[in-house]
Amino acid sequence: MGRERRADEGKAGVAGRGDGIRRTPVTAGEHPAWARELLAHLRPGGRDVGRIVDWLAATAHAEVSLQDAAGTPLAGTRLPLDEALVADLGSGRIASAAWEGEGRHVRLVRIGHPSRTRVLAVSREAPFDRHASDVVTHTAQVIELLLTAHETDAAGHRLRRATADLRLAILQLLMVEDTVAARRVAAGFWPGLLDADTACVYVVESAPALRDRLAAECLDTTREEALVVRCPAMDGHVIVVGPREATAGELRSLVGRHPDTFLGGSVRQSLARTATAYGQAVSALAVARFRADKTAVYAERTHPERLMDPAALRGWAARVLRPLDALPHHTRAELLATTRLGLEFTAVSAAKVLGVSRNTVRARMERVEAMLGVDFDDVTVRAVVHLALHTQINLLDGQADGAGAAPSPGLAGLLAGPAVGGWARELLGRLEGDARNVRRTLCAWIAAGGNAERAARRLGVHAQTVREHVRSAEPVLERQLLAAGTDLYEVVLAHLAAGDLEQPVLAGG
Repeated sequence: MGRERRADEGKAGVAGRGDGIRRTPVTAGEHPAWARELLAHLRPGGRDVGRIVDWLAATAHAEVSLQDAAGTPLAGTRLPLDEALVADLGSGRIASAAWEGEGRHVRLVRIGHPSRTRVLAVSREAPFDRHASDVVTHTAQVIELLLTAHETDAAGHRLRRATADLRLAILQLLMVEDTVAARRVAAGFWPGLLDADTACVYVVESAPALRDRLAAECLDTTREEALVVRCPAMDGHVIVVGPREATAGELRSLVGRHPDTFLGGSVRQSLARTATAYGQAVSALAVARFRADKTAVYAERTHPERLMDPAALRGWAARVLRPLDALPHHTRAELLATTRLGLEFTAVSAAKVLGVSRNTVRARMERVEAMLGVDFDDVTVRAVVHLALHTQINLLDGQADGAGAAPSPGLAGLLAGPAVGGWARELLGRLEGDARNVRRTLCAWIAAGGNAERAARRLGVHAQTVREHVRSAEPVLERQLLAAGTDLYEVVLAHLAAGDLEQPVLAGG
């Protein structure tokens, strides 16, 4: 065919190297410039196979291609190669090959790889002298080292990613109160992690770029005896579910070592109340940002539901949620858990925490709206349903509790109690000293569904004024208002108890 071809067969055809890449020793004291340049590619700042291929092309005055055994180019310039030779190299039948013809001299070298064989091809016009041969041989060795290192790193990354995904799945099961499934999954990988019936939830905050390192430190600090999850909703947050008492101190120590890192923690809750504990940790985190030690634990303040008659409250909650009782248990639990999170956070954040789409969250909440006959655009409705849901979660069996109970007062009766009234007057009374009449603005803003523009039109002021008034009420009331959640709903209940807002109409209460 007008060309001469030579192939080195197997191990016997290549001296000094079992896998076919010849080791060319460098004489003592001899450090050619090309060798130093090649070794520089192994430094942490280098390690790019494509750059090494380009370097080889320039150094050997050749065209260079790196491809897999199927002929797919990975780096360099595509070269016309003998497919049979490439196949022999890929299968391991031969370790290297060389031929010349049509004015070109070509060298092929098989490069071992943990999962897939690679072929390095070098084509040049001049014959391969000792210098060029040494450059090709050593370059093949360096590429093999890098590919092996990359494969090892990639495998480690895949393992870490799979483990992180598994931790997130366990957290998502806890968020929807499926503690049995969460324990079953955790037991196979981290025995004993969720054996306790209660835990505290912590949120550690840092810059998003530092979160991966922070998550790794949380795992090390807690000795992997806590569930550590990168928050799927907030890029700078790491969620830690810690059954052990020592976890709080361990995380405080970690936060103390890093600037611009903050810690919010919940009070101890049952595992079924992980979503509630998470909300508490987020609230505490807002306080931690303003503290010198950068940490805060959710303050167990007086909540309005604790001032109501327990039996009457349970009976009322059961009546409000009774339309959902006809659903299969799994469907009902799924809708209730999604609605709890959807009332605490935005649909996008709730979806990320649950591992579903935001459309799924909205569809589930719309189904609950339809079954309860309510409109969640009304903040007072959201507050009242939130009260019913959090009463229900405290019951061992929320569906059966109110079935045979004596008639209990409706929402108006629950809010009319003297203890609730006193709590509401004290809370809202904190705003009376503000000459801007912040209480009136806050009430109008709630009545407008939390919409500053609509509230501004009702009050005859600018929307920015409404926002400033609401924001200024937050430190006075010690509650977050601009973000939906428990803090806002308690303030809404206070307005309802004080008679500042019209009570919403619910079918069951």
